[in-house]
Amino acid sequence: MSVDIVVGTQWGDEGKGKIIDILAKNYDYIVRFNGGNNAGHTIKVGDKKFGLHLIPSAVFYPEKFKVIGNGVVIHPETLLEEIKKVEEAGYSTEKLRISERAHIILDWHIMLDGIEAQKKIGTTKRGIGPVYADKATRVTAIRIFDLYDNLKNKVDFISKIKKQVIGSYGQPINFDIDDLYNKLNQFAEKIKPYVVDTQILLNEAIDKKKNILLEGAQGTMLDVDHGTYPYVTSSNIVSGAACIPTKQD
Repeated sequence: MSVDIVVGTQWGDEGKGKIIDILAKNYDYIVRFNGGNNAGHTIKVGDKKFGLHLIPSAVFYPEKFKVIGNGVVIHPETLLEEIKKVEEAGYSTEKLRISERAHIILDWHIMLDGIEAQKKIGTTKRGIGPVYADKATRVTAIRIFDLYDNLKNKVDFISKIKKQVIGSYGQPINFDIDDLYNKLNQFAEKIKPYVVDTQILLNEAIDKKKNILLEGAQGTMLDVDHGTYPYVTSSNIVSGAACIPTKQD
């Protein structure tokens, strides 16, 4: 049994996805554990190329478990589009697993990212920073398991807050609550077969002596604490934390 990790030591784009795809044949579980669809990897299978942002690189190994962990922030449309592309290419997503604790990127996150990104800090404007901010504040976040528990009340409550915030910037409110609620319900239904408590899943895998490969997004210099702040991503990067000195010389 082993638990190994592939991380980047620069700003990202080090080719981690390709390396993980090569290494995956030696592992039982391949786990994406942080970041969102601001990350990405291109995998070539035969004469076809696939651009993925959320599904782990080993999706083209049907016998492997592909896990989207609780540290990932998920944009529903992106995830569904990737699942569709993979399945239409003839590959199974039966062993895809999605953490019930992962946070969801919503329309207002993308709107706020576009407004706040005017400071030119290099954001991808995909809502990554605002959703991680909501994760920290706790009361304005929606996680995967919220899709199945009193979702309408949560959406109504949070949307009122977000409308006030967006309005304070003098910007128009360009999201429809009923439409958003309906899209989330459809998303919940489509991903339901994949949703599990991945903490239990992976702990059980370790107990069974399975081999686990962890797929890190971004790179050291994009760590929010140890990178080139403020030109960083919105989450802590494992390789960034690993570079912290353990003692002073």
